[in-house]
Amino acid sequence: MKTYLITGGAGFIGSNFIQYMFNKYKEEIFIINVDKLTYAGNLDNLKKIENLNNYRFFREDICNEKNLDKIFKIYDIDYVVNFAAESHVDRSIEDPSIFVKTNILGTQTLLEITKKYWKTKNGFKEEKKYIQISTDEVYGSLGESGYFTEKTPIDSHSPYSSSKASADLITKAYYDTYKMPINITRCSNNYGPYQFPEKFIPLIISNCINNKQIPVYGNGKNVRDWLYVEDHCVAIDLVINKGIAGQVYNIGGNNEKRNIEIVKYIICALKNKGLNVDEDLIRHVEDRQGHDRRYAIDSTKIKAELGFNTLIDFNKGMLKTIEWYLNNKEWLNKIVNGNYMNYYEKFYSKR
Repeated sequence: MKTYLITGGAGFIGSNFIQYMFNKYKEEIFIINVDKLTYAGNLDNLKKIENLNNYRFFREDICNEKNLDKIFKIYDIDYVVNFAAESHVDRSIEDPSIFVKTNILGTQTLLEITKKYWKTKNGFKEEKKYIQISTDEVYGSLGESGYFTEKTPIDSHSPYSSSKASADLITKAYYDTYKMPINITRCSNNYGPYQFPEKFIPLIISNCINNKQIPVYGNGKNVRDWLYVEDHCVAIDLVINKGIAGQVYNIGGNNEKRNIEIVKYIICALKNKGLNVDEDLIRHVEDRQGHDRRYAIDSTKIKAELGFNTLIDFNKGMLKTIEWYLNNKEWLNKIVNGNYMNYYEKFYSKR
């Protein structure tokens, strides 16, 4: 039985990954979920697996070296997958300090504890792996053509993406300096179930359900590549098992869409499901500072080396996502009626 330490496992991608792993491996694995439970961490995401004998949850901060050390003393951990991060660009513009603390210092603390328990006199224990979950945003912005490859220079623009780029570099340093077995994955924009509604797609769905205006930055022509979260989970699992130590793997969905296209797509899909919504809800607001124009990922490397292919196309993934939010309004209402609304009003009411 392999033991996984998943940090940030109560968040969007982390909770989807934990569910994916249990669905695939069932009793063959043991998962330890470490999450600080900030505003975006939600244990309701894990109701289906919370009572499993091969699952443990610890409410901990990855910056807390002492408490992480206690976990490593108790469990013989084979794989560390670091999802834990502050991840919303707008919040990073408002207050970069928490992004520096969690995304950079937290990553270094986790790396150091992992090294402490895995390192031997002759190197590192066999069949161990540390995975740093990163983002295509570390590459900066693209023009009308071209794609991010693993060789694209890092050119991050926001405090968020800069903190993730820094975390990538410190992770790479642990391989270059100590030969610690690491991989870094950089994904395009994820969407799917359990995503916190400050993010673009669930925000649109939520506002349509509640007949609220939909804020769209600038002219809405910024382009993103969209990846269904379950496909991302498949890719991470492949990197854990087959990834070459020290390597970076880009994970993309090959679904480039302008933001305004996504908004109109969701409105149309919800209208087809009987909701009384239309494009009059769209409200163009002042653009975000330093807003990157286009992201697009070249996934050739992970496809060629590890055999990755996306299984869920954009239309299928979007309809599955919309259906999930329609069927889980109680989950959604718990969030949008809480502290999130204070944040929402702060960022959008005066734009």
